[in-house]
Amino acid sequence: MKMKKVLPLLLLLTTQLSILAQDYKFGKVSKEELEEKFYPLDSTADAAYLFKKRRTYFNYNQSSGFELITKIHERIKVYSKDGFDKATVIIPYYSSDNGKDEKIYGLKAYVFNSNKGKIVKKKLSNKNVFKEKVNDNWNQKKITMPDVKVGSVIDIKYEINSPFYYKIDDLEFQFDIPVKKLDYEVEIPEFYNFKVASKGYYIIRPQLSVENSSIVINSKQRTGVYVSKTTFSQDKIDYKSNRSNFKATYIPALKNNEPFVSNINTYRGGLKYELESTNFVNIGGDFRSYSNSWKQVAKQIYKSSSFGGELSKSSYYKDDLNKILAESKTEVDRLFNIYNFVKQRVKWNEYYGIYSDKGVRKAFKDRVGNVADINLMLTSMLRTSGLNADPVLVSTRANGVPFFPTIDGFNYVISVVELTSGGIVLLDATEPYSTPNILPTRALNWNGRRITKDGNSSWVKLATTKHATEDNNIMVNISDDLMISGLYRTKFSNLSALTYRKNHNHLTEEAVVTGLEEKTNVEIEDIKILNDKNIYKIPTRTIKFNSDGLIESVNGKLYIEPLLFLTERRNPFKLEERKFPVDFTTPWKVKNVVSIKIPEGYKIEAIPESFAIGLPDNLGVFKYQIQENAGKISTISSMQFNTAIVSPQYYESLKKFYGDLVKKQTEKIVLIKI
Repeated sequence: MKMKKVLPLLLLLTTQLSILAQDYKFGKVSKEELEEKFYPLDSTADAAYLFKKRRTYFNYNQSSGFELITKIHERIKVYSKDGFDKATVIIPYYSSDNGKDEKIYGLKAYVFNSNKGKIVKKKLSNKNVFKEKVNDNWNQKKITMPDVKVGSVIDIKYEINSPFYYKIDDLEFQFDIPVKKLDYEVEIPEFYNFKVASKGYYIIRPQLSVENSSIVINSKQRTGVYVSKTTFSQDKIDYKSNRSNFKATYIPALKNNEPFVSNINTYRGGLKYELESTNFVNIGGDFRSYSNSWKQVAKQIYKSSSFGGELSKSSYYKDDLNKILAESKTEVDRLFNIYNFVKQRVKWNEYYGIYSDKGVRKAFKDRVGNVADINLMLTSMLRTSGLNADPVLVSTRANGVPFFPTIDGFNYVISVVELTSGGIVLLDATEPYSTPNILPTRALNWNGRRITKDGNSSWVKLATTKHATEDNNIMVNISDDLMISGLYRTKFSNLSALTYRKNHNHLTEEAVVTGLEEKTNVEIEDIKILNDKNIYKIPTRTIKFNSDGLIESVNGKLYIEPLLFLTERRNPFKLEERKFPVDFTTPWKVKNVVSIKIPEGYKIEAIPESFAIGLPDNLGVFKYQIQENAGKISTISSMQFNTAIVSPQYYESLKKFYGDLVKKQTEKIVLIKI
């Protein structure tokens, strides 16, 4: 037994030593790399980084000062067809409004294949490199590697030259594919002080060193009145550079295939850099602090003409607001009527942002705008009506959780109203199916930053305490030929109602029926949907159905799952250990009530027992009740989670909770002939 454990460790150690000694010179690959059939520590990997190298350092430019240089070299191995997506490489680069742009230099790439034991090398052609505009500030180079097959090795290198010395791109240690060897280096002159924050759960401890560096500054001076003379001089400045070197081998992948994750990039190992200060005092310059608090960031945003300036505009909606106020008797009436007016007046163009794009007045006139246009307009109208309303800065789920107090930490804005009767109401007029205090999923990301009229700010919880609920009720009969037929009614409320409308209201009835039939394995004879358009009523869907696939007949006995097609048959949690939280988005509850009429000539031989299980600290509960009464078998199953976020410490309990739930729901009723 001991030898069985020792051999894999020896193999891994030998492989690691081999990797550390291997030369990853660009443009040259080994036969061993091409012949490798699978990743040694994860045979399910579709691709892997054989080598990932990055060097970021500061270079002095005589005309513009320090600039940031980042050199990249990546070698990728493709193990299966599912790894072909790695043949497309995206390189984003930034362009500012003042004409300063990042530039990409030295882009080279090769694809290597093996043909009858010989290495075949294919060079990247310019026709496979495309420039794409992402938005006003971001462009990207899209590279499609040629002749990629199962077994190919892709080798690519390039350099990004950035005038934005204050913005060091995040160091990413972990990806959706594993990394055999990683080698990163960041070298920062002593003049720049960066805050560094670790993210995720994979940590690499850097090797730190101080290097001697120098720059030569060329200058010229003109002298003379009638006859000018130009003299040139050079000044050499010596300084220290702080170098951090990050090295690791066999970094595991963190795939985006676990359920209930808000943004997997938040949990991948890496580092974030934020410029805190610059200090050129020793060479005749000055000291500047760039350290911000969230309060300072919020105040800076509020002072912007595209934010606070747009909030102060009101003349464009005055006539419409007066009509609304004439029909509003109470504070709540005002809130609802203004909210509904803005949603109907201006359509969201699906662009995010905390700043108004073309101005609220134009958005109002054109009836279309970005997030800021719409929700700043909403906030302004609410304030003008006399309500205590403020904008709330948000980072969407896709944008992640900000690590530092920066303007870039926010990319969305909503509105909050503080009622005189007590309590607050969160509003987002970009979502047609949203209701007060029920925000769309994209905006439900931890906390938002509320900014008051005087520029002060505070955190606001975005998650609702209202459970997203789904109530299912099924009543069925069983015919002599074992066909099940009956009615299936579902009611949705809160975020479940918003999600249902968003996913279904744009579909035809035929498409809705087809989707339901595929999901439930029944044939739908009729469907009726109530309140799908009225967002202030509970949407209710009722279907009449039949199915010959819900009963199993074996040796004269009938086997039926009590919840029929509502049975939960799979535990979504597969990991032995999960280091990041389970994010349900919102507290939620699903209740299933199923009534099965026992067919004539049959009686119950076996029926599952009732069952209940709870999670620690009242996080959630599952209840399962089943009984026979007056010839009918009634099952009530309810699952409820009282929190949107379940921390990793409860993962083992949650996994067992779901396992017990699946086991109970898949137990069957057994009917035998009388």
